[in-house]
Amino acid sequence: MAIIPPASANPLIKSSLFRVFFTIFLSSFFFILGSYTISTTTSTSSSSSSSSPLLHDHSLHCSNPNFSISPPLQFSAHHTLPLPPEPPKIPNFLDFCSENFTNYCPCHDPSRENGFPAEKKFDKERHCPEETGEGLRCLIPAPVRYRRPVPWPKSREFVWFSNVPFPRLTVYKKSQNWVRLERDRLVFPGGGTSFRQGVKGYIEEIKKVVPLASGSIRTVLDVGCGVASFGASLMDYNILTMSIAPIDNHEAQVQFALERGLPAMLGILSVHRLPYPSRSFDMAHCSRCLVPWTQYGGLYLMEIDRVLRPGGYWILSGPPINWKVTYKDYQSQAQDFEKEQISLEDLARRMCWKKVAERGPIAVWRKPTNHIHCIQKLKLWKSIQLCVGNDPDASWYKKMDPCITPLPNVTDIHAISGGALQKWPKRLMSTPPRITSDLIKGITVKAFHEDTQLWRKRVSHYHVVLKSLKTDKYRNIMDMNAGIGSFAAALVEFPVWVMNVVPFDAEKNTLGVVFERGLIGTYMNWCEAFSTYPRTYDLIHAYSVFSMYIDKCDIIDILLELQRILRPHGTVIIRDHVDIIVKVKDITDKMRWNAKIFHSENGPFHPEKILLLGNSQ
Repeated sequence: MAIIPPASANPLIKSSLFRVFFTIFLSSFFFILGSYTISTTTSTSSSSSSSSPLLHDHSLHCSNPNFSISPPLQFSAHHTLPLPPEPPKIPNFLDFCSENFTNYCPCHDPSRENGFPAEKKFDKERHCPEETGEGLRCLIPAPVRYRRPVPWPKSREFVWFSNVPFPRLTVYKKSQNWVRLERDRLVFPGGGTSFRQGVKGYIEEIKKVVPLASGSIRTVLDVGCGVASFGASLMDYNILTMSIAPIDNHEAQVQFALERGLPAMLGILSVHRLPYPSRSFDMAHCSRCLVPWTQYGGLYLMEIDRVLRPGGYWILSGPPINWKVTYKDYQSQAQDFEKEQISLEDLARRMCWKKVAERGPIAVWRKPTNHIHCIQKLKLWKSIQLCVGNDPDASWYKKMDPCITPLPNVTDIHAISGGALQKWPKRLMSTPPRITSDLIKGITVKAFHEDTQLWRKRVSHYHVVLKSLKTDKYRNIMDMNAGIGSFAAALVEFPVWVMNVVPFDAEKNTLGVVFERGLIGTYMNWCEAFSTYPRTYDLIHAYSVFSMYIDKCDIIDILLELQRILRPHGTVIIRDHVDIIVKVKDITDKMRWNAKIFHSENGPFHPEKILLLGNSQ
């Protein structure tokens, strides 16, 4: 048996032990020195930030008595995935942008509009930064006196002025009672350009013609939405309205709408199609939206026809409707309005729409349920053609054509092209016609129901790891990769609405299915900025988004966009492969976000993990 001599008897062992102890001593010394360096560096960084007029001083919020700080996210320790300890390192935080970027919309920047033609208001469309490095690499700051948004449903009636501090609309539209400034609140009394008797009375007039309470109308498009009082009132009928308007001199109409907790996004009828598939909306509405419906060969009304469901309703109020009464208000000649209305009536007739009624300032048309008769009429008229060779659902930077989008073929004159939809709420869980007709390859009826059940299970798990999901903290939710909308369907019992986003280059174009379920959404390229103002979503859900875009653009730009559109103290749920999650967390640690990694409901041995981000701004 070998005998091991003591260390003192062996110079080699003695030398090795000395090196070990000396190494431990040096490590301890540099650890203490590093801790001191981190402390002094952080203090210096904070001091320099506050002294620079170009950087938003994050510490101002803490000393401001009007700034409300929400409690931190409540994470469940039982489901937290333990991370290996990391050596201490100097933090490398991203700086805040200067305060003039507080309301920055990268793809709708008014300062860049002059570089684009004003014809057809093309300058008001999306124009995103294209050059590498042109986009911002800093954090969008909140207004100094920002407060936690008013919870739903109170937010439908008023919001904090400090969150959307734009007084121009309250002055410009004062006589029309859109919004009033009362001390620290912006109050929405339900007025509007066409709502002289209030929006509720306006909708009562529409209800006499359109079956709003029947459940057959669930999705609505409101063009030129103002502050979305029309969509707010339709919620009393379980109707979900996509409200759109461009950035204009009224200031932040869409931001007002989203601050109220109402679905809205920046958008305009200009050159490109609206970012929605064909046959999306049960009803479309325009109240003095100033769209030149009869110009450019009827291009814009044909776009409404494309997104309107077979048998859907189109409602127009304001000039030229009821021109015999209203022309005096506009100091225009009666014959001009008369000519415009005649032209509009003729265009709608040639598109095979049927005028249902005209009551006061409101006119209602209905789209045919199929094109059997329409095809025969178009052959005789020859003035309007059916579109040929176009994908009716393709609409991401797809130019509009002055032609009628053909409806799916049917053989029965009484049939509904594309298939009939169930009334709401049965529509949500019924198999959508786009799936039963095998229009989307690879998604069967069985797969639809399995996906619905799968997301119910996943959302139940989210309730466990994110305690605040069951509170009133969240109202505006975005699903960045919505699939067939099952995440939103699992949240239907909560007082939330979900913007279901389908990437334009996704393997399967499923946005039409989302709309057929009675939900709303849009196409998107996540290498660009979303068409919304900063601080407009409470919760953002990203399932496999970063895996999809890892080789298409820099994921830090996607994360910076999430920081821009997420409300202070909002939450991001990122669900992805563990390798992606680790890469994302490395960036978010530099963005002042609270981040924790959790196991999915599949347990610790499954590669899919969940990263919860809390915006601590």
